[in-house]
Amino acid sequence: MIPSRQLAKIVRLHVTGEGQTEELFVRRVLTPHLASANVFVDARCVLTSKDKRKGKEYRGGLISYQKAKADLLDWMKEDNNPECKFSSMFDLYRLPDDFPAYGEAARQSDPYRRIQILEDALADDIRDERFIPYIQLHEFETLILASPQHLDWEYLEHERQIKDLINMMGESNPELINDGAETAPSKRLLKAIPEYDKPTGGVSVVEKIGLYTLRNKCRHFTEWLTKLERLSMDKS
Repeated sequence: MIPSRQLAKIVRLHVTGEGQTEELFVRRVLTPHLASANVFVDARCVLTSKDKRKGKEYRGGLISYQKAKADLLDWMKEDNNPECKFSSMFDLYRLPDDFPAYGEAARQSDPYRRIQILEDALADDIRDERFIPYIQLHEFETLILASPQHLDWEYLEHERQIKDLINMMGESNPELINDGAETAPSKRLLKAIPEYDKPTGGVSVVEKIGLYTLRNKCRHFTEWLTKLERLSMDKS
């Protein structure tokens, strides 16, 4: 439940997304929702490289943890207000192996335990109380598989393939789909719909699915969203 605007303070939240898709999702889906909780969101992709001669930055893609960490810390230095909050939206699928506690997490068979270990280690490494770590199980496409019937909004000509995805999912938990090279959520979608486009079609489909359905289907996502909604009620 979103806190009352009359009681809530105003909070600025900066979210670092793994790529363009996560940035668009935060801007188009989370930003309007959280604004009603007095949480005003900005988002950007992870910095991957800089061209100092041209004065350009290139963003998008979690190439290494150290690059992502440096980018997070830089943003925290740029906005050091204690009431400003920060978060991440990184995919568990193909997470860089230099990520904190990567080896320990990889030995876990329970994906939720794996995520807990990684997020705790990330928070410990960043060491800033304003930071709320979030890693998506297993990647952005998990959110689409929470309600694959909504793919017809963008891919109506693939009615049979969409029905196959609906039957495949049934009542199963989309966050527990495995992250194999051929069976990760994105791989399943691309196999069914080769022209699936993540930043445009993917985000549009998730918009149509809506946060109500995502809350009911995606436990870990819901835990993160609830933390963000409550930021304006934090008395610290």
